[in-house]
Amino acid sequence: MSAPKFTKANRPSKSTEAPAEALPTQVLHVKVTANEDGQRIDNFLMKRLPGVPKSHVYLILRSGQVRVDGGRVKPDHKIALDQEIRIPPVRIAEKSEQIRAPDAVLNRLREAIVYEDEHYLAICKPAGLASHGGTGIAYGVIEAARGWGKYDFLELAHRLDRDTSGVLLLAKSRPGLLRAQRAFREGLADKRYFALIVGRLQGGARDVDAALVKRSIPGGERFIDIDEEDGKPSKSRFVPQAHYKDATLCEVHIFSGRTHQIRVHALALGHPVAGDRKYGLRDDQKPIRDKGLRRMFLHSHFLQLPADGEFGKLIINAPMTEELREFLDVLGPGR
Repeated sequence: MSAPKFTKANRPSKSTEAPAEALPTQVLHVKVTANEDGQRIDNFLMKRLPGVPKSHVYLILRSGQVRVDGGRVKPDHKIALDQEIRIPPVRIAEKSEQIRAPDAVLNRLREAIVYEDEHYLAICKPAGLASHGGTGIAYGVIEAARGWGKYDFLELAHRLDRDTSGVLLLAKSRPGLLRAQRAFREGLADKRYFALIVGRLQGGARDVDAALVKRSIPGGERFIDIDEEDGKPSKSRFVPQAHYKDATLCEVHIFSGRTHQIRVHALALGHPVAGDRKYGLRDDQKPIRDKGLRRMFLHSHFLQLPADGEFGKLIINAPMTEELREFLDVLGPGR
């Protein structure tokens, strides 16, 4: 079954159901659960007080209205199992309606599950669907998955660009989330992508070791740039798998997880990712676009987390989507 198109025609439905956790109208005293053990108090409050601005969360912390076992704490204080948290009454302007992902999206994501155990849920994310909601984005994978109403705890362990498909890992427990975040942060995760890049990449594997920094241009649009002085260290390895007409299919190993890393590193090689409207030059893309490519050809097909304490090695695969395989057939082999 092909993925639904995430366009204006497939708009989120609107629900008048009450939120999962209503804001407190009187002082609450709540116990820290196992899934909240070790969490920062500010993050704990933001989850417990959906819709409350961050500025207000920090205000009630600084003013001492929030207490942990009777004492005042700073925003970075880490709470522990069975501690008692005092949460004061909070009022904000009511939101008129809640946004709920369409049933077609909820069902498509159920069908896209590629792995599940007691700690993790892995989804082969469709291209065009964000990992999470945000400014101008009503919902993403995490909001839709929570909409199933099946899990007590569900958080993104990492993120994929909106236009990238493939393995997206969600944590079903706090220990699982911390284990995954540690692996990503310390560069212990093995992440591999399939990327079709414009033109013929000569020779064998090519490494790009170029620091990346976020920048803004007039109008507010953000982009990623290479800057060895101010950027964060970033490394990718492009391994050619097959040559096609006007393009090369590569498996890309990333040794860091920066925003738009593969896309910017591919551009640095002189071979932007096919279908990339942000970093790819229009004239370079035209021969491939004319063949019918309607999305960016970037797919996360493999993720491995090493064994860590009680957790064994985790390996997840998400084969290339049918639409990408069919496009390669259309493109035809290169000489």
